[in-house]
Amino acid sequence: MRFAPKHVAIAAMVALCGPGLALAQGTKNETVRIAFMDPLSGPFANVGQNQLKSWQFAAEQLSGRAPSGVKFEVVGFDNKGSPQESLNTLKAAIDQGFRYVTQGNGSGAATAILDAVSKHNARNPGKEIVYLNYAAVDPALTNEKCDYWHFRLDADTSMKMEALTSFMKDQPNVKKVFLINQNYSHGHQVAKYFKDAIKRKRPDVQVVGEDLHPIGQVKDFSPYVAKIKQSGADTIVTGNWGQDLTLLVKALNDAGLKIPMYTYYAGVTGTPTALAAGGDSEVYVVAYGHANHTGELGKMAAEFHKKFNDDYYTYATYNGITLLNHAMAKAGSTDPVKVAKALEGLSVKSFAGDVQMRGSDHQLQQSMFITKWQKAKKGEYSVENTGYTFVSIKQMDPYVSSTPTSCQMKRPGA
Repeated sequence: MRFAPKHVAIAAMVALCGPGLALAQGTKNETVRIAFMDPLSGPFANVGQNQLKSWQFAAEQLSGRAPSGVKFEVVGFDNKGSPQESLNTLKAAIDQGFRYVTQGNGSGAATAILDAVSKHNARNPGKEIVYLNYAAVDPALTNEKCDYWHFRLDADTSMKMEALTSFMKDQPNVKKVFLINQNYSHGHQVAKYFKDAIKRKRPDVQVVGEDLHPIGQVKDFSPYVAKIKQSGADTIVTGNWGQDLTLLVKALNDAGLKIPMYTYYAGVTGTPTALAAGGDSEVYVVAYGHANHTGELGKMAAEFHKKFNDDYYTYATYNGITLLNHAMAKAGSTDPVKVAKALEGLSVKSFAGDVQMRGSDHQLQQSMFITKWQKAKKGEYSVENTGYTFVSIKQMDPYVSSTPTSCQMKRPGA
């Protein structure tokens, strides 16, 4: 009984300081492990390796911070880009006690993981898992396939295309477009959403050619480039990424075809080096970030480059750890059930203003940027040590790219 006054005093102090102190005490010094599942071998290994390092680096840099005090650890699992291998790696992660998983390269793998996580959580109350999707951009994942346990950190294909075509409609030189994309859901959707959006915004623009090629299998893109040249296109639009964009750029260089190219992923590992090999070229990227952020993110990018001699470009890793940190503080817990609830509707300050995890479909709402490839000036970041960089030429507020959702979210216990 003689200790009661001290306990009362502590309780009073917590009450006076508000909920933040109490929440921080509930999570401080805990370590949350996140299982990363993406290709660490095969044709897209260079991208997966970079993104694993990016998750681990962000976890290291942002661990132990207010408001939650939680520490984060990221462990890599090689899913080889395959939906079936993704299920195997998910099972391995669950067996090892992981309660948070992340994946991004490939919407087929994402769909498999989303479905498996949903079924696991329904069958194993008390052992639920949260899935952070950092780069799989199929709109269906937050529409007809939406799931309570899935949270997307990237902008989906339709959101990026809304932003990209909002920029392209004001470019008078865009008249004849050739679409070249990978033959899977993402590539099909880039083509579809471009045609839909440009018809609304610039009905005079013609699509003079369209090609879909096998993903990760084409070694020589020269036949595709010959078709682009023959079509009379003055513009290329592509959602290609990794090896499939790097080799396309190489073929364009070899053919001496210099026409503007509008992309989603020209900043991804390997492609900037291929662009630089061709000298000056007019290439644009639509993304939720760019290579020349200042402040904390700029400092992190510089430290990442110093440590790995590589580029830090997957900024969803920053947003993912930041959102988890704040959600865990809000929940006063690292329990995925409580954290998932806290993530819904959560807004945090990010490197490009406020971002919000929309509660209706778990799609992050964020600013978008159009960047242009050009020689780096003094003080600008040299991408892949090429002497070139992607300079932000237009920033768009979240409402510009925000698209409606058809998600009918089924919530636990509903």
